[in-house]
Amino acid sequence: MKIVVLAGGLSSERDVSILSGSKVAAALRSKGHQVVLIDVYMGYEGDDFDADRLFAQNYDFAGDAVIETEAPDIEAIRKSRKNQSAGYFGDHVLELCQAADITFLGLHGGEGEDGTVQAALQMHGIKYTGSDHLGSAIAMHKGVTKGVFLNSNVPTPMSRLYKREFMGEGYLDSWCKFPCVVKPCSAGSSVGVQIVGDPEQFVAAVGAAFRYDDDVLVEEYIKGREFSVGILGGKALPVIEIIPRDGWYDYENKYQEGATEEVCPADLDEDIAKKMQAEAEHAFETLRLKVYGRVDFLLGDHNRLYCLEANTLPGMTPLSLLPQEAAAAGIEYADLCEKIIELSLLK
Repeated sequence: MKIVVLAGGLSSERDVSILSGSKVAAALRSKGHQVVLIDVYMGYEGDDFDADRLFAQNYDFAGDAVIETEAPDIEAIRKSRKNQSAGYFGDHVLELCQAADITFLGLHGGEGEDGTVQAALQMHGIKYTGSDHLGSAIAMHKGVTKGVFLNSNVPTPMSRLYKREFMGEGYLDSWCKFPCVVKPCSAGSSVGVQIVGDPEQFVAAVGAAFRYDDDVLVEEYIKGREFSVGILGGKALPVIEIIPRDGWYDYENKYQEGATEEVCPADLDEDIAKKMQAEAEHAFETLRLKVYGRVDFLLGDHNRLYCLEANTLPGMTPLSLLPQEAAAAGIEYADLCEKIIELSLLK
């Protein structure tokens, strides 16, 4: 099978995406597929473009991909592009995707996860992995997700949505419960997220979050254990517990080896684990998601569950949660990549 793996892009999760895409491409090649790994934004910048040749060569742009401790400088990425057009897709990206049997989306955050890329591929008749443009758009915006959860009785922390366009004197005074969590609505990997303890910190954190997004979600802080539940083909995988060795599960703790302990299957009462898996499947269906994803939870006092959000294109790095959960279910990494493709071709 000819497969394009799209990675990179212009989101704060660019580095994570490149490492995910590299691992997926290598796994699919080990299964005998012809795989082109291409940066969706940079594209193929050479003057000798030939799709058949690139597939035959198993073209790979990434080299030794690594994740730095801080999110990448997106403006520097823009300036380094040979083709300085305003378009999102780099040179020859769509041509390669049209020449493939399917495109594996190794993208995280931004246009790659908010439904924009999915809609563009669909309009070009290109098959791709994961959820469609509508489910992706709903799940990417944390404020919209909250509304869907509340209307569908998915348990979730109390929250309020703040919009940049309404900012004015006294606008932030409506929030008075501390500590709380401040999140940009459409950023991933905990980029721009802060836990704050008083009104002064709160104002500064909201201002910082507005650097990433025009909408900011503020949630009550729930002290408890953190879990995630992968979904594959609509069914929940074993629950994984996330235990940072220091602080909370921020960008650095997510992607630096040894910073976080992950336990799968999680050490949970069987009834609680089953309830969490059922809520994950419910949330996945409620958000109109397809094929695969991951749903994040907190377990608070008295074993009360709180659903935080869903991730439509979960990380596929060596430290990522979904591959660990699949392994606990007896699904090896390369088989997981092929299963995602198999399910995506059926949608």
